[in-house]
Amino acid sequence: MKSQFEELYEQTLHDIKEGEVIKGTILDVRGRDVIVDIRYKAEGVLDIDEFSDPTEAQIGKEVNVLFEGFNDDEGVVMVSKRKADRQRTWNDLLSNAQEGSLVDGKIFKKVRGGFMVDIGMEAFLPASLVDLKPTRNLDQFIGVASKFVIVKINHKRKNVVVSRKDYLEKQRESARATKLESLAVNDVVKGRVKNITDFGAFIDLGDLDGLLHITDMSWGRISHPSELLKIGDEVDVMVIAIDNEREKVSLGLKQKSSDPWLKAEDKYSVGHQVSGKVVNLLPYGAFVELEPGVEGLVHISELSWTKRVSHPSELLQTGDQVDVVILNLDKSAKKISLGMKQIQDNPWKQVEQKYQVGSRVKGIVRNLTDYGAFIEIEPGIDGLVHISDMSWIHKITKPSEVLKKGDEVEVMVLSIDASEQKISLGVKQLSEDPWENLTKELYAGTQMQGKITRIVNFGLFVQLENGLEGLIHVSEIPETNAVDLESQYQAGNDLTVSVLSIDHEARKIALTLKGVSAPVSG
Repeated sequence: MKSQFEELYEQTLHDIKEGEVIKGTILDVRGRDVIVDIRYKAEGVLDIDEFSDPTEAQIGKEVNVLFEGFNDDEGVVMVSKRKADRQRTWNDLLSNAQEGSLVDGKIFKKVRGGFMVDIGMEAFLPASLVDLKPTRNLDQFIGVASKFVIVKINHKRKNVVVSRKDYLEKQRESARATKLESLAVNDVVKGRVKNITDFGAFIDLGDLDGLLHITDMSWGRISHPSELLKIGDEVDVMVIAIDNEREKVSLGLKQKSSDPWLKAEDKYSVGHQVSGKVVNLLPYGAFVELEPGVEGLVHISELSWTKRVSHPSELLQTGDQVDVVILNLDKSAKKISLGMKQIQDNPWKQVEQKYQVGSRVKGIVRNLTDYGAFIEIEPGIDGLVHISDMSWIHKITKPSEVLKKGDEVEVMVLSIDASEQKISLGVKQLSEDPWENLTKELYAGTQMQGKITRIVNFGLFVQLENGLEGLIHVSEIPETNAVDLESQYQAGNDLTVSVLSIDHEARKIALTLKGVSAPVSG
């Protein structure tokens, strides 16, 4: 008959279920085997590796183990301290943590797609969540202890996914916010050039980056930030704006010194001559730096009194040191107008004294246009011979009919306007007007020989034997219309014409072929 103690002991044995965590007592340590009494019909056996610290396996010490069942064939109770610890950790995790919580852990091995992390139990860390930046050398993270953010808990499978990247981002955001709170506008802080772009440079202020825009680097002109900075440079910059909502800081270098335009009016008076450096050339003029941050424009029209400049690069190069005169200063708009030609005497002031109206001068044909020819009478001084002042008796349609570029010609000065820098010249005025003499013997009905000079859609222009030119209107050519003119007549043909009328005021002679029987000759 069983004693009361034996019945109670057997009752206790029957209450243990597979998967249950129970307390046991270490009875003995035999090599790598740790014998544990779990008050069952046989002792449990643990491998000493189930202890993170083997010295903890001491006789008489209580340990929690997971009961996995009884192996009747071998008479062994199957228990696991590691699984018991994991079960306890899992229960603690469910009780004290949730997705988004922080846990301490250590990366202990690399697996496909990431790592395993010991957080008291095994958790999976995807490779994409191990650091802030992607990295190829994943081995460097083995053994790293850190805090991790729980990003997913699978209750059914008892799986946990963690992220070190999320933790680092939280740390960085916290540090950024702290740094932002410590800054104030007008503070001068130290930083390191982290990156350079076309529009500026990013400065690492420690836990926070600020933008130094190219326009805030210098009061003077720079075309690219790399002219002043290089990556890695240590710089002192001023905080010029803080956007707390967007966590952005604007920085400045030039703001550490005063704006040179504040004293520009005192230093640069209209009419004064100053020196500067050419810093930019554009089609409309040259920019000259008078001092860092103060530039003026020499308009292309202010480069030379006499040279016709189509682009400033014909006279200047970037980097040239030049003397200029202050023409105008607008402090509010930060604009200065400069002149280079004002350094020299204006040759046009002497023109009216040197060239009298009615005087004869010689010059070189410099340019031909549809309306006349420009004649250079001295270096830089041109006058215009209008097409109407080229001949008394011939109708000139193009200046190239009587002049060509490079010709030396004699001309008469007709008028001078020094303020507008204009001189009117004439060729026909060198001789008497022959019109009256040549037309005094002409009257209606007079027949004479002529030569076709031009054919137009309304008639024929004919040069008469006395040198004058007249027009035969198409209506004065028998049995001919405008369409037939070019097929029946050619420039250079001789023909006999009759004077129809003479307009002395308009200096025009009308001719006719009607009533003229003389044949046309080639």
